[in-house]
Amino acid sequence: MDVVSDAISAVRVGRPSSERVRVGGRWCARFDPYDGAGFHVVLRGGCWLLPDGGEPVVLGAGDAVLLPHGTGHVIADAPADAATVERAVPFDRWADGRRADGSLPRPPRTADHGREVEMLCGKYRLDRSHTHPLLAELPPLVHLPARPDGDPGLRAALALLEGELEEQRPGASLALPSLLDLLFVYMVRSWMARSTAGAWPAVLGDRVAAAALRALHADPAAPWTVDRLAAEAGVSRPTLARRFTALVGRPPMAYLAWWRLTRAAALLRDTGDPLAAVARRVGYGSPYSLSHAFRREFGVTPGRYRTGRGLSSRASGSGS
Repeated sequence: MDVVSDAISAVRVGRPSSERVRVGGRWCARFDPYDGAGFHVVLRGGCWLLPDGGEPVVLGAGDAVLLPHGTGHVIADAPADAATVERAVPFDRWADGRRADGSLPRPPRTADHGREVEMLCGKYRLDRSHTHPLLAELPPLVHLPARPDGDPGLRAALALLEGELEEQRPGASLALPSLLDLLFVYMVRSWMARSTAGAWPAVLGDRVAAAALRALHADPAAPWTVDRLAAEAGVSRPTLARRFTALVGRPPMAYLAWWRLTRAAALLRDTGDPLAAVARRVGYGSPYSLSHAFRREFGVTPGRYRTGRGLSSRASGSGS
C-alpha cells in the first residue's frame, strides 16, 4: 500500500452512495453537514454550489467537486440570496419524489424556466476517529473543473462513470461503487497535483520523506529503527530525522507508532481477526502491549472500540 491508498482505506467505511438527478426550471436543494465526504459530478448543463460559510462556485458540464469534510451546502440553478437558501428543499426529501424516469420534480414555489442539469450527487462514509493528516488538510471544497489540460486520469474515471450510468450493463451493482471509490482517489490525486498550500503534496514530493513513508506503509510490522529507515531512504540518520520531522510534523518513530495504531483501529473495525493477529500485523509483540498503547491513543480498549464502532460500522456499511 502507498500513503494515499492507506490514508483513504483507514477511514473509508462501507460503500459510497449516490443519486443521479435530472432537473430543470428554478430549483434549490440543501445538503446538511455530513460525517463523511460529499461529492458532485455534473454530467450535463450547469449549476451553482453554495457551501456553508464559503464563496459560491459555478459548476459546468464535466466538473467534479469533493467536499471532504462533509460541509453543508446548497446546489441551485442560479446564484441564490440568503432568503432563497433558507427555503432550499432538503435533498433527501426532494429525491423521495423521484419520477419513474429517474428525474426529480422541481422543488415547490419555483417558476418553469431555466436550463436543465444532470448530475451525480453522493457521499463517502468515513470513520473520522483516526483521519490521516493528508486527508485532514484537504480544504472544505475541492473544485476540479473540466478542462483540456486537466488530470487525464480523472477525466478517464469520469468517462467510465458516465458510461456505466448511461447503460444498464451486467455487473453494474459492483462496477458503480468501485468507480466511485476510484473517483475519490483521483479527486485526491488531482488536488495534490494542484495544491500550492498543503503540506502533504510537498511531503510526497520529497525524495527522502517519500521513501521513508513508502517503507513504513509497505510493512508497518517490521522492526524499524531510524538507522534502518535512513538506509532505506539512502541518507544518513540525522538527515532522515531532520527532513522527515520538518515535513511530516513528527519524528519517524512517532509517525510509525501512530500509524500502527491507526491500522489496528481499521483492522478492528473491518475484520474479525483476533487481537493477537491484529497485534502481529501492526508490529506489536503481544495483545497486551497493543491494548495498552491503543487505550492510550483512543481512550478505549480494542474490544470496546470494535464493539462500539467497528461492528456498527460494518452493520451499516452498505447504506448511506
